[in-house]
Amino acid sequence: MGKTGPVVLTLSLGVFGIITTEMGVVGVLPRVSEELGVPPSTAGWLVGVFALVVAVAGPFATLLASGIRRRTVLATALAVFAASNAVYALTDRFSVMLVFRIVPAVFHPVFFAVALTAAARLVPPEKATRAATTVFAGVTLGFAFGVPITSYLAEHLSLAAAFWFGAGANLLALIGILALFPAMPAERRLSYGSQLGILRRPRVRLALVAVVLVFAAMFSVYGYFAEYLERVTHLGGSTIGALLMAFGIVMVLGNLVFGRLLERHPVRTVTAFPVLYVLVYALVRVVGPWPAPMVLGVLLWGAVHSGGLVVSQTWLARDARDAPEFGNSLFISFSNLGITLGTAVGGLVVATAGTRQLPWAGAAFALAALAAVLLRRRLGPEPEPGAESEPEQASGSESESARFYRTVDQSPSVLG
Repeated sequence: MGKTGPVVLTLSLGVFGIITTEMGVVGVLPRVSEELGVPPSTAGWLVGVFALVVAVAGPFATLLASGIRRRTVLATALAVFAASNAVYALTDRFSVMLVFRIVPAVFHPVFFAVALTAAARLVPPEKATRAATTVFAGVTLGFAFGVPITSYLAEHLSLAAAFWFGAGANLLALIGILALFPAMPAERRLSYGSQLGILRRPRVRLALVAVVLVFAAMFSVYGYFAEYLERVTHLGGSTIGALLMAFGIVMVLGNLVFGRLLERHPVRTVTAFPVLYVLVYALVRVVGPWPAPMVLGVLLWGAVHSGGLVVSQTWLARDARDAPEFGNSLFISFSNLGITLGTAVGGLVVATAGTRQLPWAGAAFALAALAAVLLRRRLGPEPEPGAESEPEQASGSESESARFYRTVDQSPSVLG
């Protein structure tokens, strides 16, 4: 990526800091409950409220920020996350901590939307997928290292130390943005009506349905990762922790692989992803009771799981190319809706059918996502003004990729 490489890596570091803030609290909820004197069910609101605010406020917050310089938006979001972590470290009142979970949640989708758009604008069109993949690597690194480190610090040092780690990660990314990010203005100020207007398109609505179903497929089972390994595979806590970290590390590698596949075969990769997930869940269901094969199952699961982010964002971006940042905010909001739906259904399956049956819930969501993708493909690409719609099938990988980028390359951002 040449001179833009450090900037894109800084955006990825910002994503790492934000994911560490968002998800790191999951591993320290028992300490929060103990030190702040609230029941575990009440402490759980720190997770639920964050996701709810992201889902509801994301598109509107991004619309309001659409006319502000990109560096200002990114720096402000990181400053809010750093300050919020500092508040977590210093306060002894649960109500204060809850308020400062709500505030950064408003900025969470704005940062993601702008970071994805900026990364794609900073590189040539043919490298846009790679830039988006690099940004998304911050998510997988957050799961692989940010969350376990936060939990380790809370357990072995203090709860405050865990939150100071999150503050430091966001502060470091903030310094990088201020030092490296170009003074990139919004290229054109779209009216709110123009941006909201993309929701009237059947293609966009089907792409959003696919995003929800893909994330429901991912998190209906991943949300109960530890439960499945404990109750079905009968593994101990330390082994589960090691597999959780291995899952995250494999996600990093899988994220890169899916990024390369999307560069060469974008439509085919998007279509194949739900099928791969069905196969992985079938494997996890079969080998679940046996520890050794399940380790291999976990690694394959992590590799496929990582693709859900960049695959579904790419799929939606092609239809939201004339309102890219609003489209990315929709991606963040609807992916969170998918997480909420998936974890709710997963919990219902655990309560009624048993933990062993969880993979079938994920497979059902994956098949529904495949149906949404195929319906979207039948509509063809979004037609250009004065041009006829083209079929999405292609005889070779080069022509398929060229056609895909031609459909998304009409805005400042290819993927955003």
